[in-house]
Amino acid sequence: MKKHSILWAAAAATSLALLSACGGGGGDSPAASTPPPVVVTPPPVVNPPTPPATDPPPSTPPAGPPVIDPNNPPDWLALANRCERPRAGHADAQGTLMDELKWLRSFYGETYLWYRELPTGLRLEDYTRAVDFFDDYKTWASTASGRAKDRFHFTYPTEAWEGLSSSGTEVGYGVTWSRNADPAAPRVWAVAMVAPSSPAALAGMRRGDGLSSVDGVALTDNTVDGVARLNAGLFPAAAGEAHRLVLTRAGVPLTVNLTAAQVDNPPVQNVKTIDTPTGKVGYLQFDDHNQLSESELAKAIGTFKAANVVDLVLDMRYNGGGYLAVANELAYMIAGPAATSGKIFEQLQYNDKTTPQPPDMFRTKAYGFKSSQLAGGAALPYLGLKRVTILATAGTCSASESVINGLRGIDVEVNLIGGDTCGKPYGFIPANNCGTTYFAIQMQGANNKGFGDYADGFQPTCRVGDDLDHALGESAERLLSTALAYRDSGICPAQPMANRARAASGAVSGPMTLVRPQVREIAIRNR
Repeated sequence: MKKHSILWAAAAATSLALLSACGGGGGDSPAASTPPPVVVTPPPVVNPPTPPATDPPPSTPPAGPPVIDPNNPPDWLALANRCERPRAGHADAQGTLMDELKWLRSFYGETYLWYRELPTGLRLEDYTRAVDFFDDYKTWASTASGRAKDRFHFTYPTEAWEGLSSSGTEVGYGVTWSRNADPAAPRVWAVAMVAPSSPAALAGMRRGDGLSSVDGVALTDNTVDGVARLNAGLFPAAAGEAHRLVLTRAGVPLTVNLTAAQVDNPPVQNVKTIDTPTGKVGYLQFDDHNQLSESELAKAIGTFKAANVVDLVLDMRYNGGGYLAVANELAYMIAGPAATSGKIFEQLQYNDKTTPQPPDMFRTKAYGFKSSQLAGGAALPYLGLKRVTILATAGTCSASESVINGLRGIDVEVNLIGGDTCGKPYGFIPANNCGTTYFAIQMQGANNKGFGDYADGFQPTCRVGDDLDHALGESAERLLSTALAYRDSGICPAQPMANRARAASGAVSGPMTLVRPQVREIAIRNR
């Protein structure tokens, strides 16, 4: 029996525009508009989601994978880009909503990792938007701990996805927010990170500033109108939108007027060396495995190599992932050729309808992304370290976790300082159709030792709360200072009281979590 090859299909179906090394097509489908972040809505129901009403009890799994003949390709190849509303300037053909729905059912029926658990009773005729069907077309099983097995199923406008995946550009103010993790408590938001030269930076916003109100609406407002206005002000839909935020800094109110713009979010920042009695330690803030980061990481590692650093602190506390090839290259640049030669960085495991793929060995040469300044095949610099310290939180996700797992698979000592990582050993091949990019789990990764079971995240070596009272990269910042102390003594230092975020209601204690869309927490297969 012949099995389906995702990679063969991607090459054969150029009109589908599965993500390649230089990205896919653009789009502006109304159905693909970004959903309002759940963090500013009233507290969500904490019970597991209910499967669609049309979903019958799981049927008996088929006896084996279907026969897929490359000379008689599956329906989704012919249905790709047959759109209900074709976009001008794109390779869209006039089609119907039913064409889009059938494309989804065909494509993910073949490539979804848990295709045997897809609901079989969904009626396409009951859907008025393709994205709504996609939301229901996934496994509804739960893990042993009661969490949804598939928590990672989502869509994004293709045009917006292209900007993020290539250079990190997006419409907004250039601010990353952190919020209190307890959905039942009154909202508390604080600035976690500000992009250089962004509207937020030019307005004087800083890490640790608390949020009080947006356009005159208190952050704690739970009315329908209030929530809508908070969303509109915090997440502007277009460049040029102007909104007023009231912040607090050290208990003093601060009003800022912001105009949304197309913001560049640099993936690599704060590259510096720290002098210690036992040698130089490199510090690197790494926020996004996007295309641009390939050359930026190589430049940083080259700087560290020239400085003869003996250790590295890699700050990935807010890095949700991105391209697995970048994660692979970074792991190699840390460990070097002696530790990685002939070793597997990650073996991606697909469903049994898919032709098994060869493992991804450690990359010694650059992939050469479109937005990177490195040419494909350029030799990568390396440090040859036998240990690395990674600053991590629940915002450390997906491809970032692949770096951790890949290095541990070749016996590089990886010490984690901070909190549990997010727990996403899964990857995607983003698929663009009619202006929407669909993300459904199609693979799970394992390292050189065959380990890939970290759905509950990696636990920290030293547990430390995120410190919003200091800038990232400051030696006094709690995660970094803990990393340096642990390096010297091998003992986790005693921690002060739980980190406190400043907010309109005053300083409050408790865990915080990042505010960002799922598209920033992914592992992307780029070939």
